[in-house]
Amino acid sequence: MRNLNRIGGAAAIAAALALTACGGGGGATGPETAKGQEAGSDLSKLISINEKPAADLEQGGKVTLPLGSIGPDFNGFSNNGNSSDNSALMAPINPVAVTGGGIGGCWKVDFEGKASPNKDFCESVESEMVDGKQTVTIKVNDKATYNDGTPIDIKAFQNTWNILKSPDAGYDIVSSGSYAFVESVEAGSSDKEVIVKMTQPVYPLEDLFFGLIHPAVNTPEIFNEGFVGEMHPEWMAGPFKVDQYDPAAKTLSLVPNEKWWGTKPVLESVVFRQLETSAQIAAFKNGEIDAMSANTIALYKQLEGTKDAEVRRGQRLFAGGLNINAQRITDVAVREAMFAAVDREALRKVRFNGLNWEEPSSGSMMLLPFSDYYQDNYPVKETGPDAAKKVLTDAGYTENASGVMEKDGKPVSFKISNFGDDPTTLAFTQTLQKQLQAGGMDVGIDQRASADFGKVIGGREFDVSVSGYTVGADATSAVKQYYDSKTNENGLGDAELDKRIAELASIEDNAERNKAAMEVEKEHMAKYFSMGVVMNGPQISFVRTGLANYGPSLFQSLSQVPDWTTLGWEKK
Repeated sequence: MRNLNRIGGAAAIAAALALTACGGGGGATGPETAKGQEAGSDLSKLISINEKPAADLEQGGKVTLPLGSIGPDFNGFSNNGNSSDNSALMAPINPVAVTGGGIGGCWKVDFEGKASPNKDFCESVESEMVDGKQTVTIKVNDKATYNDGTPIDIKAFQNTWNILKSPDAGYDIVSSGSYAFVESVEAGSSDKEVIVKMTQPVYPLEDLFFGLIHPAVNTPEIFNEGFVGEMHPEWMAGPFKVDQYDPAAKTLSLVPNEKWWGTKPVLESVVFRQLETSAQIAAFKNGEIDAMSANTIALYKQLEGTKDAEVRRGQRLFAGGLNINAQRITDVAVREAMFAAVDREALRKVRFNGLNWEEPSSGSMMLLPFSDYYQDNYPVKETGPDAAKKVLTDAGYTENASGVMEKDGKPVSFKISNFGDDPTTLAFTQTLQKQLQAGGMDVGIDQRASADFGKVIGGREFDVSVSGYTVGADATSAVKQYYDSKTNENGLGDAELDKRIAELASIEDNAERNKAAMEVEKEHMAKYFSMGVVMNGPQISFVRTGLANYGPSLFQSLSQVPDWTTLGWEKK
């Protein structure tokens, strides 16, 4: 899955219906009733991790977890590596660089999305106005060091800024975020004190250095190509280290990192396995893996009753469903007609059938309905086949003998890319296909393996995909990633919206800044029609009985592990 909207950084792109980091319910004939929360709700209802202190757990032990894909590009800062599977993979071995979860670089995030300095790397981060300029002072942990012995110091911060500050430098970055507003990054009293001066104030502060890039990754060639099939564990830093990466067997094994200066992990071994959904079912039933997501009724039914297993449920941090590649579907009228043709409620019924899950109709890529800052920005009010055809007719299209709308002899024709082998996923895609066909479009299905997701989406090798992005607690970085014309992958936008995006980053008040971001999203959606929010969804996880500190974790972890050092097994 790809993370398109990260917490405190770029969002990661994710497959809409399946695998890593999703939430839900549990019961005898299907999950018990659960629902997405609205503003002011008790968010603890959306967390289920079997929380235990490390001291109460068995020391040692092994945990094996599935992923839809492992690689091939292991650089999470690049478009091709920006996936939720990649974030999950890197969290235990390279938290200094992970930008798609609840921990990364200088920051860590709690369940509710509040950020504080991650003292393993940055002991303090303080902001003040000096001579009219926002100046951020970061005190780096003296012990913080990469696996190859390179200190984590001013050079890592300068390198991160140099790479991420502009999409024009040849680096295939996901978003420049707040780095575009950094004027200088200099050493203070030592190389472990970093002084950052801004050209304009930037909020929230955690948008800066949520993830650091090793100084050796210092050319576009290394950044863009150097991580394809290569993990580069020497450039990492975390509580675990790579033991063995076997691309043929599609497995990655980890062991505790003897060079780690922070809290030592409970486990003695972690294994990730790349598995299609159907293979995950057999592996979980056979005791070969210790957890898997079951966010469709077909998966839930097949896993129900598995020995030594329990269900943990919560909210999936996801928004999306209709991800349009505007570089292929170039006519904005066609994209608007697609939005009009979609019956979002009907699609959610297919997706959540049997799961007893209810949620408010989501209308934002950037925030979930339980956020105090949320608003419904879905740009089409009149929906259905006739509404879609009217949009096309008004744009000069006419219906041909096959019932397909065409213009200048060219019919409206494209394919939906569907990933994986889950039957609910396919049913959702087929329902979407029929809705678009009823709106006068010739629509096929491009069936792909789950393992192709990062390659197809990152390489923009699709017309439409059923996918979206992870959702953070603040919309500031997301609005730039999705809606700035120089940043978003479709290149859609305009100078006026770009200016407003740049300006809103300076608004200190959280509510006011997020309101400004939501208004940009509302206008961008209504002008360009590139990402249609159909759903958020539950996270339903089947977990081996006795596994502690694992499960739906809201903003603290997109991969369901709030703290890799405390993941482990209850004492028997």
